[in-house]
Amino acid sequence: MFRWSLFMVSLIVTTLVSGQTLQLPPGFTATIVAEGLGGARHIAITRQGNVYVKLSRLKDGKGIFYLRDMKDGKYNQQLAFGDYPGTGMFIKGNYLYASSNEDVYRYQLDGRGEVIHPDKPEKIITGLVDRKRDNSKSIVLDNNNHIYVNAGSYINACLVDPKSKKAPNPCPLLDSVGGIWEFKNDQLNQHYKDAVHYATGFKNVVGIDWNTQTNSLFIIQHGRGDLNNLFPELFTPEQDKVLPAETMYEVRKGADGGWPYEYYDQFQHKKILSPEYGGDGKKPGTHKAIDPVAVFPAHFAPNALLFYTGNKFPAKYKNGAFIAFHGRSPELQKGYLVAFVPFKNGKPSGKWEIFADNFLINKDQHKPCGLAQGPDGAIYVSDDSNGTLYRIQYGK
Repeated sequence: MFRWSLFMVSLIVTTLVSGQTLQLPPGFTATIVAEGLGGARHIAITRQGNVYVKLSRLKDGKGIFYLRDMKDGKYNQQLAFGDYPGTGMFIKGNYLYASSNEDVYRYQLDGRGEVIHPDKPEKIITGLVDRKRDNSKSIVLDNNNHIYVNAGSYINACLVDPKSKKAPNPCPLLDSVGGIWEFKNDQLNQHYKDAVHYATGFKNVVGIDWNTQTNSLFIIQHGRGDLNNLFPELFTPEQDKVLPAETMYEVRKGADGGWPYEYYDQFQHKKILSPEYGGDGKKPGTHKAIDPVAVFPAHFAPNALLFYTGNKFPAKYKNGAFIAFHGRSPELQKGYLVAFVPFKNGKPSGKWEIFADNFLINKDQHKPCGLAQGPDGAIYVSDDSNGTLYRIQYGK
């Protein structure tokens, strides 16, 4: 028992409740299935179609909400547990995995997909760096009993001496932030020393997913900032607004994304040496970082990545990537949307496009944050500004 470069597509307007209209491609419809969840971050859906929601801020003292009993298009029961805020949420096998900003827990599920002991989670990872900024610990599991955890950097560049504009090489921060760590999914109280430092050189990764077609990890990075603030002699305020790109990568063991030594410039279409290491905005990067598989405008804040494996959407969406953008792009003069990247044979096969837009209710801006695929083939989108949960389906 549970105790307690933009490619625009034609969009149509789907009318929802509470005075909202959501813009979607033709044939898609959306409904609001839950509201009032507060800081709803990442989400996970059971085989029965019920939803676990991780909250970035506690609601009535709880950090996880379980939604069940779908009737008339809405979840009628909200059960809460967990006394910690955070972002990460994932279901694998008979366990629910959830993260705070410094630890990762798991809960055993019963045959109905419900947590058996909500007040007695197992702490499987502990002691991750939390310096309050870019501290969300996004998680995903593979099919070999591994769990991957992001630890973002709490500063934009490796300027450990705030009085200096020259960063140390190598960057000492990379031993505990700016990368992905691989842990076992069934061992208690693991620390950094127990992990595989799976990938390094990524400023902050909130969107993360395991691609079952390629059997590999994909991530999408929040790029650095402060180019003009730190180096006004090299970068104008206008350049700072549009650089650097947000970037998606296929990541395998040992991968290096290049942060803080270099960044990706989507206008020059290449990796650029960071000014802290002698760059001037034009010198190419020298760190031999991996190339992104897709790039997006700066400051777009990609907060979730989901590969669609269902059969309910048109064929173009099969194995493609949905991305929840939590920010607003100064370059595009728009944001707070869900985008789609078509994939073929495990690689992007076309330009990205807007999939769901206009997350507004009575002029109140909602911010897409979490994505999950339901057993019904629909995708669910969480909003962490007001705590609304959307269900998007194709056809009737």
